[in-house]
Amino acid sequence: MLAAPSADITLKTMSGHGHTLGEWLVVFNLLAVVIDPYTHQSGWILPTASRIFLHYEEADMRCAFVVCSDAEGAQSFLGRFADEHLVLLDPDREFVRSLGLERVPALVHLAQDASVLGSAQGWDAAEWSAVIARAEETMDWRVRPVLPGPGDPGNFEGTPAIS
Repeated sequence: MLAAPSADITLKTMSGHGHTLGEWLVVFNLLAVVIDPYTHQSGWILPTASRIFLHYEEADMRCAFVVCSDAEGAQSFLGRFADEHLVLLDPDREFVRSLGLERVPALVHLAQDASVLGSAQGWDAAEWSAVIARAEETMDWRVRPVLPGPGDPGNFEGTPAIS
């Protein structure tokens, strides 16, 4: 299980507006896909993460990519996904370290108090499904996306979160 990250960590958007994690969590839980834009493995999960985020557009949960880079690196890596979804930047991996993440990509569900409600490191459809099931229980949402879906990659362990 991951540690609750510090609510004082500042995560900036692609446009440079920064808020603490606590401020991001004031109204909604956060379902984040943490990625490293300098690895192929994080790229393999982008369409899957986008499909999950689009599924929850109307839900009372904030969905975001947390990208371990600056805005330029995130834009280059995410392409169209940067325009379609919330992107939070963690260039120094402060958020990643605070959580104690070991592998990326990772799916992390945080409560409004920044406690970790669920997490999965690397890509394993069953593990990601379990995190999503817990998120749906939390927000009383009952229409879960199917994982794995058509075009989703096979399971893989990911890459080290901190190199």
